[in-house]
Amino acid sequence: MKNIDKNVVMLGWVSFFTDMASAMINPILPIFVVVVLHQGMDKLGIIVAIATFVSYALRLLSGYISDWYGIVKPLVVGGYALSALSKPLIGFSHGYKSVAALKAFERLGKGMRSAPKDLMISSYSKANASGKTFGFHKTMDIAGELSGTLILFGLLWYFGQSETVIRTVFYATLIPGIIGLIIVAFFVRDIPKSVIPSKQTFMLTKRDKQTIVSLLFYFLFLLFVFSDAFFTMQAKEVGIATALIPLLFVVSTATQTLTSYTFGIFIDRIGAKHVLLFAYVCGVAAQGLLYLHDPIFTWVAYAFLGLFTVASLNANRAFISEHADNRGSVYGVFYAGVALFGAVGAYISGMIWEHFGMQSSLLFSLAGTSLLMLLFTVRYYGRS
Repeated sequence: MKNIDKNVVMLGWVSFFTDMASAMINPILPIFVVVVLHQGMDKLGIIVAIATFVSYALRLLSGYISDWYGIVKPLVVGGYALSALSKPLIGFSHGYKSVAALKAFERLGKGMRSAPKDLMISSYSKANASGKTFGFHKTMDIAGELSGTLILFGLLWYFGQSETVIRTVFYATLIPGIIGLIIVAFFVRDIPKSVIPSKQTFMLTKRDKQTIVSLLFYFLFLLFVFSDAFFTMQAKEVGIATALIPLLFVVSTATQTLTSYTFGIFIDRIGAKHVLLFAYVCGVAAQGLLYLHDPIFTWVAYAFLGLFTVASLNANRAFISEHADNRGSVYGVFYAGVALFGAVGAYISGMIWEHFGMQSSLLFSLAGTSLLMLLFTVRYYGRS
């Protein structure tokens, strides 16, 4: 940890508290929509799709603004403020449209801050240590998720699972959200202007474009892999109690917490490509375990979901840091791709689930992820 800059440590604490707030509501949001508000799976798919899609333009824009105008920290602070204030308001919702609108605002906040934040982390990374730096930050990020899911489990276990309790959990997210906002506003230093390209020289370079092309496999993979919301509803379908669902997220986040920094070390030693292949294998395994329609396999699937998430994100973020010239813009393209393909995938999965059933939706996901994993293997390992 001695290679980690103190500003990255502070950003880690910001992510810790922000993701704590997110994790307190993510496991119950699908249940809130489907069970409390009595909306269908297609409406849940629409909420996930809108919330994910609406931020894609801002992710592109925020990365561009960071590179072109040198505005970094204000975007990060503004993004965290939007997220902190929108989550509690979901508790006042009485229909899927207001939930979708508030989730869109929350995602706007994430879209505004993601690329500039990664630019800050990359700028404060020491030589040949970008994998470790991003691995450390991701560890703090998911440690916050782990804390949030444990808090949620404790609240549901002690107070019950009534509509009043669920709505109160949404209101309570204001506390960790505000703590994260104070840390980023007053304890994180903006990056030096000297690392920001001048307006006169800025343009996407050949290295930037090659880096973006390399990300396409990951984007397509996200088109097929289930989002957290669909993992949650699959758990409900196989009979796992609502009070235990936060513990499924604990399995995923604990797996990420324990492995994130190690994946960062592997990325620095053997390269992002090998770690990314491992992530794809884990993604396929997670979908296959869900397809078996057994509660025990669902618990294991959450562990593989955690491995896929942390390995793929760390590998791609470190890859951009090492290979792109205009990193703010390329991080913007990366998060835009994640949002756009994730949104389309959620919409398709929701429609298949609603009209043809859960197993058909899972089969669509399993077939797509398996094919892409094989194509990735052939492309990058077939000639060796």
